[in-house]
Amino acid sequence: MSTWVWIAIAVGVAVIVIIGLRQVLAHRRTSHLRERFGPEYDRTLESADNKRKAEADLADREQRRDEFDIRPLSAAARERYVASWQGTQIQFVDDPAAAVSAAESLIESVMAERGYPVEDFDQRADDLSVDYPDVVENYRTARDLSRKGETEDLRRAMRCQRMLFEQLVGEPAETAETAETAETAETAGRR
Repeated sequence: MSTWVWIAIAVGVAVIVIIGLRQVLAHRRTSHLRERFGPEYDRTLESADNKRKAEADLADREQRRDEFDIRPLSAAARERYVASWQGTQIQFVDDPAAAVSAAESLIESVMAERGYPVEDFDQRADDLSVDYPDVVENYRTARDLSRKGETEDLRRAMRCQRMLFEQLVGEPAETAETAETAETAETAGRR
């Protein structure tokens, strides 16, 4: 065989190896992002023009998050926030809209103290999606529900916010007894 044939075969093999390697790397990237982002991966994929853009967005979020100095709350801060949250839940009985707004502010305060930027809402949600992919959709839902202003929507918004709050403070924000008290207060507030 001539030299040109061997060169053509070598180039063909090299192209096949490169294509195979790219596919393996793409598969690994997809697997990593699916594992890291869970349901947020699917939500981002649905809202993007294509898979490549969705995965680039998620990778950018990961890279941005890696630049933050995220720290846990001190025990004192955790207790302070939990007490504030319980007060916010009690406020729900008399003024549901104000309570939901206070809950949003409290979440922002916890985020800021932990080291998350608290720029605009969409950026906060994207930043949180890296560490809390299972509850960040609740955060978005809470915002949508709070805009409706109906008491039942506000109650659901408060519950969605509570899920994220509990994750951010690092332990459940309430005991079962407090949850029952809040449910009773919410029921009484609707009468």
